[in-house]
Amino acid sequence: MDCIFCKIAKKEIDAHIVFEDASVVAFLDIHPLSLGHTVLVPKTHVENIIELPSELVSPVFSGVRGVASMIKTSLHPDGFTIGINHGKWAGQDMDHLHIHIIPRWKDDKGKSIHSVVQNPPTESLTETKNRIINNEHGN
Repeated sequence: MDCIFCKIAKKEIDAHIVFEDASVVAFLDIHPLSLGHTVLVPKTHVENIIELPSELVSPVFSGVRGVASMIKTSLHPDGFTIGINHGKWAGQDMDHLHIHIIPRWKDDKGKSIHSVVQNPPTESLTETKNRIINNEHGN
């Protein structure tokens, strides 16, 4: 497999690892958006959050919480943007689940996650809810 994140997890490629346990590895992003911008990946190759095995959900998100806490204690950001780009059209450029932990500071000129896309639906929230819970296929 030619997955960079798998190679980092296996220590075949150097990275600035800030946290590791049996399930995940977290390392500084090579193109950081802010001081301490970290990427956390499961050691098991899985493409996205939907494919993440149930037994790894808790360890992955415990890792995110732990890394965010480490960054908060050491770098003292005012907040975080934590996110996953899921799928090519959402900006996922590596076919291995990875979670960005981006420290934020007052006046850093960043925006909230609500600025990622502006494509409001034309249907009502009730219609959307019903499609989701009834597994209906719309347009």
